[in-house]
Amino acid sequence: MEARSSVQILEYTSDAGVAKSRRTVVSLLILGVFAGAFIAFAAEGSNMAAFNLFANPETYGLGKVLAGTVFGTGLMLVLVAGGELFTGNTLILVSVLDKKVKIREMLRNWALVYIGNFIGSIFIAYMMCKSGLLNSGNSVLGGQTIKIAAYKTGLPFLSAFYLGVMCNWLVCLAVWVSFAAKDVLGKLFACFFVIGLFVTSGFEHSIANMYYIPAGIFAKANEAWAETARVSSEQLANLNWFSFVVKNLIPVTAGNIIGGSVMVGGLYWAALKKKSAAAPTV
Repeated sequence: MEARSSVQILEYTSDAGVAKSRRTVVSLLILGVFAGAFIAFAAEGSNMAAFNLFANPETYGLGKVLAGTVFGTGLMLVLVAGGELFTGNTLILVSVLDKKVKIREMLRNWALVYIGNFIGSIFIAYMMCKSGLLNSGNSVLGGQTIKIAAYKTGLPFLSAFYLGVMCNWLVCLAVWVSFAAKDVLGKLFACFFVIGLFVTSGFEHSIANMYYIPAGIFAKANEAWAETARVSSEQLANLNWFSFVVKNLIPVTAGNIIGGSVMVGGLYWAALKKKSAAAPTV
């Protein structure tokens, strides 16, 4: 199976960033909504697959593995069906370093895509809570939805930041290796294993959290789900829109930016760009 070399991936990433930065406002918002919804579908599906395992400490790790096998579908849809995902778009820094894209164009892309991702994610969170599916397993799924959200809003700022760095380091590596593939099957395999690793590890993804935490906020209004969550009254009170933004979204987003733009895009550019005129690096 033919694949691009690492230098060719770098050039492909740079060109892709140019195309992304040139999209219209409407295009970025719509494709951002799509990507947010795709990630949210992956998040709710992974919860549905593993919620009983999450509820038992002895099977918690196994639940993370199972969730990881489902979650990769979200990035697969973004890359193959088409979508604009904020975390993956942190790689546009490569285009900026190549002087093909201006910083303001990159920031414009990030802002519009982030808004679109939020709309798509929270829409799925709202529909899941209204659908009745959180009653699954005698309301244990609803309880786990609240418990996951409460955990995320209870993270210390630096913990959330570092988990965000490691998360998008892997997510952007998944995008990076998918760019090596010249066919759909190769892209799917590239996403599956790397995204599975990030989910199993328990890292923090800002766009996925746009589903996980709002879903928990919506769900805590249901007494049956709140009861099965088995979280303290303090944790439940702390699960709100303010804590979502300040305690999770801000540090995780900052970490995601560093993990994707610096740890993947920036460092690969520094390592490979000057060698691109010589023999390809494999």
